[in-house]
Amino acid sequence: MLKIYGADLSPPSNKVRFVANELGLEYEYKAVNLVSGENQSEGHLKLHPGGKVPVIDDDGFVLFESNAIVRYLATKSESPLYPAGAKQRALADQWADFVGHHVGTALGRVLFNRVFAPFLGQETDEGAITEGLSFLERFLPVVDAPLKEQRYLVGGELTLADFSMLSALDPAEVAQVDLSGYLNITRWRQDLMGRDFYTKTHKSYADVLAAVAGG
Repeated sequence: MLKIYGADLSPPSNKVRFVANELGLEYEYKAVNLVSGENQSEGHLKLHPGGKVPVIDDDGFVLFESNAIVRYLATKSESPLYPAGAKQRALADQWADFVGHHVGTALGRVLFNRVFAPFLGQETDEGAITEGLSFLERFLPVVDAPLKEQRYLVGGELTLADFSMLSALDPAEVAQVDLSGYLNITRWRQDLMGRDFYTKTHKSYADVLAAVAGG
């Protein structure tokens, strides 16, 4: 059986679970405790030498890096989530790269310094917060614009690009990043967050954070 190793507060891990749920895959989810250092254990390092999540083990085939994982799962399932056509596939890849290089990185800086650094007793880097918010102000309009004319990032069909963007933006509320001014992103996001693939993973990122903090 497919095994997914992830962390509940890791957007890339959640992306893999979103996609696996949408594909209707049967899998075993194994939560890795990053705070306790479980990701640096001998067992986990055999799966990911860098001690990161997510990782999958598909009956002995081990793969890490979330974009590689979701492309593999969609391709193996012959799913249109990763389009077969060269141009549509390139557009899905374009948005996944845009998320990784710009949106996810920027929001991650804000999230870490506003939420995780205080939780871990580490110093908050206000400069990183300012820089992250500045990048989001620059790049979120790039995401919002096409969603005014089309339902999804790559036209009228749901693709891996949407899962990449959704998972990256999932912590927005807990990171105190206001998305309400981006009307098209808000509509698109509310639609996807109400679907089974999302609710089978968690009710909301905020609920998961509250459970972890309370535990």
